[in-house]
Amino acid sequence: MKKKFTLLLLLLALSQCCFASRVLTDELGRKVAVPDHPHRLICLAPSIVDDVYQLGAGADIVAVSDFTKYPSEAAAKPSVGLPLSPSLEKILSLHPDLILAMGEFNQVEHLRPVENQGVPIFMVDPRGLKGVYNSLDSLGKALNRESPAQALIATLRAREQAVRLRVQGKPQIRIFMPVWHDPVITIGRNDYITELIQIAVGRSVTDDIAQAWPHVSLEAVIARNPDALLLVRNGKMSVQNLASRPGWSAMRAVQLGRVYYVDDRIELASPIAFDALEDLSKQFHP
Repeated sequence: MKKKFTLLLLLLALSQCCFASRVLTDELGRKVAVPDHPHRLICLAPSIVDDVYQLGAGADIVAVSDFTKYPSEAAAKPSVGLPLSPSLEKILSLHPDLILAMGEFNQVEHLRPVENQGVPIFMVDPRGLKGVYNSLDSLGKALNRESPAQALIATLRAREQAVRLRVQGKPQIRIFMPVWHDPVITIGRNDYITELIQIAVGRSVTDDIAQAWPHVSLEAVIARNPDALLLVRNGKMSVQNLASRPGWSAMRAVQLGRVYYVDDRIELASPIAFDALEDLSKQFHP
């Protein structure tokens, strides 16, 4: 009888160890009961995947969303579908103990049935470069990796400062970055890419528009007369492609073929974007 009682206490202790949780406030202001030591993670945005790997918890990811490319080993993880509409059935079949999602891409209401099954969903919402740092801090708390998060943030801030010092005093290059050509979509004041351009001593000619991803008229862009275009390397747009489209050839930067290319790491609001920042600063100011 005594042995059975001891075994019962041991099982209870193990249960409490495995399933104990903390109540945290995510970046949408929601109270979330997060496991003390989550080890089965589903990440519903590519940038979160990079965050988690950089925090040293990549091995705990059991699934990602479509379009995940970085780091390369993450692309081999199972996908639960599109960030906007992941498969709830597949999510539940993987028995996650924590789902990490992003306010800009993942809809809480779509994920509600999963949450109702007792799976916690912790949301981040990086807005601007400060938001990238804040999300790393939030994820560090959610994953019980606060010390690695603070060390990573310090490293990234040092890289940012190194770029600022290297290009200090250089002439500013006025940049237009089309995200899409029809309709014309670009980056606004509240997008972190606008800040990365500024740190590299460029200036987005649409940095006065409040929205992160505004639609603008081609005529308005031509009137702003950017010095050069910034395009994603190997993306769906090139300066030759744009020049062949109605109206674009009226833009001086297109006429002169003045274009900088940056790879798609810049599209992730996560540590890998700092690689793109360093590359961009060297292109703007060799």
